[in-house]
Amino acid sequence: MSAPTAPTAGETGEITVHRCTVTVVRRGGWSWGPDPRGLVRQVVDALPELLADHFAERLAADGPDVEITEPLTVTVRPGRPGWPGWSASGGPPVEVHFAPVPMVEIPVDAPAADAVSFEESFAAAPDPWTAASAAALFAELAERGERDALLALLPEESVRAYLLALLGVDDTAAARLLAELVGRALAAGPAEALPERLRAAVAGVDAADLPRLLADFLASADREEAVRLARSPAGPYDRDAEEPPGAAGGTVAVRATDEVRVWSALPFLLAGPLARIGYLDAIGPALAGVELAEDAPLFAVALAYKVLGVTARGRRRTERDSEAAAAFAGLHPPVAEERLAAFARQVRPALPVLDGVLALSVCRGHDPADPLLITGADDGLLLVDAQGMFPIAWAAEAAGLLPHWQACGRPPVLLCDGPLPPDTLRELASVGVPFLTGVRPLRGDPVARLPWRTPLWTAAGVAPDVRLTAGLPAHAERFADLVTALVTERRAVPLAQDGGLERTVTLAAALGLSTIAWTLWRDRETPDPLLALSRFADLEATVRFEPGAVRVRVPMGRRHADLLRGGLLADVPDVVWLGGRTLTFSAG
Repeated sequence: MSAPTAPTAGETGEITVHRCTVTVVRRGGWSWGPDPRGLVRQVVDALPELLADHFAERLAADGPDVEITEPLTVTVRPGRPGWPGWSASGGPPVEVHFAPVPMVEIPVDAPAADAVSFEESFAAAPDPWTAASAAALFAELAERGERDALLALLPEESVRAYLLALLGVDDTAAARLLAELVGRALAAGPAEALPERLRAAVAGVDAADLPRLLADFLASADREEAVRLARSPAGPYDRDAEEPPGAAGGTVAVRATDEVRVWSALPFLLAGPLARIGYLDAIGPALAGVELAEDAPLFAVALAYKVLGVTARGRRRTERDSEAAAAFAGLHPPVAEERLAAFARQVRPALPVLDGVLALSVCRGHDPADPLLITGADDGLLLVDAQGMFPIAWAAEAAGLLPHWQACGRPPVLLCDGPLPPDTLRELASVGVPFLTGVRPLRGDPVARLPWRTPLWTAAGVAPDVRLTAGLPAHAERFADLVTALVTERRAVPLAQDGGLERTVTLAAALGLSTIAWTLWRDRETPDPLLALSRFADLEATVRFEPGAVRVRVPMGRRHADLLRGGLLADVPDVVWLGGRTLTFSAG
């Protein structure tokens, strides 16, 4: 019951109920009877008349309107055959009790009840929510001891972008990023490649002392000089030369208050798992560091497309997919594909930060005894955890995956069928990676063939684990299905010239799906992200947008019960693309 009205006979007064919840409690017995919903319908049908009778005196009066700001509890105790007052014809319940509640007169010039409540009219306007800064993200990473590990994963373009964002905001963190750039420049060539003043400052300094020395150096430098020095060690990157935010497609239309029905609640279910590992909290600061925090809803749209319908012919979407993705992002549909493509160009330096946060989280939880899987996908190499198919990283070549392999404890690696770059086996063998593969090697690859019923190869001099040998085909099949579903069939940004955003949201979506599958089914079947994709893709939902929250209501049933039991319907606060609103879940 959303907003029923109950006028009394001969009067024009009415009662408006903004929210109504009916709870049926059974005490004793073991059956709900032949018509379990009949009692609920009887109470709901009788409620308007009961309210009208109870407040008849107030409705008949000529006084001002009143508002009940506290919950009104109505207890209804139905009779049974043989009880006094029981009606065999299905009349109203025999016993009704209204809990007393205070009533407040509404001022004549107060806004309409559906615009703002009486209680809210006296509340101070909330401060506008802003995403955390890039400085806050790097400070948190430093507290967790992961800042240096993340910096080692970032390309120079990203390090420079965030160095410029941190200058004058957090010079300590900026000095650490500048030290990363200077260290790479020194490792790549002679110190003469550095600007003269910077070269003099770092001459003969140990690498461990670079951050402290450069912090003092930045404190003594003016803003223009610091910016020049920040750009010079690694090249001509200029953030001001990038396409300005919003240049293609204009600003996004954010939903303030609204209600919409979507065919799939699955995008919303990704938020909780991503929030658990800190990924959700990193999106705002990562985008803020490249001045794209206001475009966070576009990131959410791309993420949603990864778990919705198949993209026909590589770029065509159904209307229901567009509506569901826009609702997940808090936008009004449609979201122009050209706008997503422009965002993909602008957000490029921020994506490695998000990929790094995800990778560090998965590597922390990996058991070195479990293998990792590698396959070729989308002109690169995709690395996942074999147990649960948790994604770790995407790299152009094997060297880019080595830091993640080391962070996972140097486990064995299974190379699955896929378009592998030509030097993949050689690069892995050269650093001692214990791999096993059914992919036929090239001439000169340092591998040894195993005496197995199917052709298998391993790194020369490495004794393979028989259990891994037997499990390789099943792992390869699951991995291939995952790549087909999330990489080939579902394209988030089909018009983008660069695949960075496509790969980033694929990793995030795969991690969310893997977490759902692992949480719900690891004790009774092999957890696989595609199980979550297939079993929850058609879970409908009603999404209500409110000033302080976005409420997702899914149908009651087995799927809702499983999600609730697994803790996957917990509130997700401060969702960046929803303007800091809390994402909540309920059943109905």
